[in-house]
Amino acid sequence: MESLVQAMVQQNFTRNEAVAAITHFSDNPNNRSLATDTPHASENPYHEQAYANTAPIFTAEENTLHFAQHAISVRVRFTRPRVIVFDNVFTGQECDELIRLSKVKLSRSTIVDPLTGREEIIQDRSSSGTFFHLNENAFIASLDQRISRLMNLPIEHGEGLQILNYQVGGEYKPHFDFFPPQDAGSAHHLSMGGQRVSTLVIYLNEPVQGGETSFPEVGLSVVPNKGSAVYFEYTNQQGQVDRLSLHAGEPVRHGEKWIATKWMRQGKYAKAN
Repeated sequence: MESLVQAMVQQNFTRNEAVAAITHFSDNPNNRSLATDTPHASENPYHEQAYANTAPIFTAEENTLHFAQHAISVRVRFTRPRVIVFDNVFTGQECDELIRLSKVKLSRSTIVDPLTGREEIIQDRSSSGTFFHLNENAFIASLDQRISRLMNLPIEHGEGLQILNYQVGGEYKPHFDFFPPQDAGSAHHLSMGGQRVSTLVIYLNEPVQGGETSFPEVGLSVVPNKGSAVYFEYTNQQGQVDRLSLHAGEPVRHGEKWIATKWMRQGKYAKAN
């Protein structure tokens, strides 16, 4: 696979685009000959037929969830990939305060290099962002606690809340949130609490146009609404990862977009404070 990636990079593909394309074709039985060094379906963790829909992490069946004087509504449920859209995860005031606190410490967003595990800046991700440590202050602690209950995992399993800002043209091309098990660069990150299992993206404002969160493998697109959120799971109880969770932050065409992102791990996150 690596030789194919390098060949595509030499043809002006980014590394992420090359890996995503090769994975897509190698997972399609009709195109198996295009990647002869790809494992058989039973050995390939990306192969969608190998992914078992085991018991979900988010198990609540109610249409409205109540959290200490705060009600969160379920707007959309999607079975595969496991996607749920919520309304009123954060209040308007909470959204505004997160933006205010973040503006003064933004820096260019990075990705994890699949070979080295180091954080790198790439053209595919054109946003600026910052992090808040778990329980960094009383305000962040209250949000972490609510998110933990909503995502049905302990606070300590969560990475610090990430805040991202996308200006006009800003986007994050199709990618996975899990760490590909076969990539050498994933080992370091997997040692800090195991695989990522779920993501919650909370919209802190509403772009005038664009900025949707899309799932291209299933034709699903979530439009940003202030205070709402999209939740998705991609690692099951057998440790398999779901390639149908491929998703993208679509380009902002008018206005700007602010989001807060929480990633949850299989175990206690090593960097938790």
